Amino acid sequence: MKKKDLLFLCGVVIFMLPFFVVKPFISFYHAFNLNHPFWISFIKFAILSTTGEVIGLRIRTGNYYQKGFGILPRAIVWGFLGMAIKMSFVIFGEGAPQMLAAMGINYGEASPSEILNQNFFETFSGLQLLTAVAVSVTMNSFFAPVFMTVHKITDTHILNTGGTLKGLFTPIPIGKIMREMNWDVQWNFVFKKTIPLFWYPAHTITFLLPSDMRILFAAILGVVLGLLLSIASLKSR
Repeated sequence: MKKKDLLFLCGVVIFMLPFFVVKPFISFYHAFNLNHPFWISFIKFAILSTTGEVIGLRIRTGNYYQKGFGILPRAIVWGFLGMAIKMSFVIFGEGAPQMLAAMGINYGEASPSEILNQNFFETFSGLQLLTAVAVSVTMNSFFAPVFMTVHKITDTHILNTGGTLKGLFTPIPIGKIMREMNWDVQWNFVFKKTIPLFWYPAHTITFLLPSDMRILFAAILGVVLGLLLSIASLKSR
């Protein structure tokens, strides 16, 4: 590990530590998380997923910063993508369990949502696992490909406009970017491999966690996503 890697790691630890050990920070986080779920999703993904992309940049180039990379524009985009992920959690977290019930899965006296929201650390059942798998598979099959494509488009737009805030808010030539995308890598690696082999099991774990921990865990997975996107970028080259 080089000196800059150690400094980067120390910086991340120093930034995150108060939210785990300082009571006022912990109380503020829980209150804000409860009262403003979409804004907290924006903040979590803006910070953690952008950190993942910075780590990915380090893997690709050997540096944590590169002119034109656009850390702030990426953070803004990730923030809005985080809000979209929160929406998908609500939609599929409610819809997939209802789908199982409509297919004849017997939830007994509890509602499907109640089974999904049981505390994994206190109670666990095969029905809870089945429900979490259903949420993860439906969400990642229908939402994730669109999400990943949108991210690829915005990522390309940021690079093409020099990584500036002004460039971020210029019209995005979506058709042109989509025509020039490497769909072989997008399909054969990003969709075909990462979704079933990583995201299905990862988000199954996400939906086994208590509901107030899911977005945080998903944002932490955003760090992993940054690494996967870096691998995809290397494959594209």
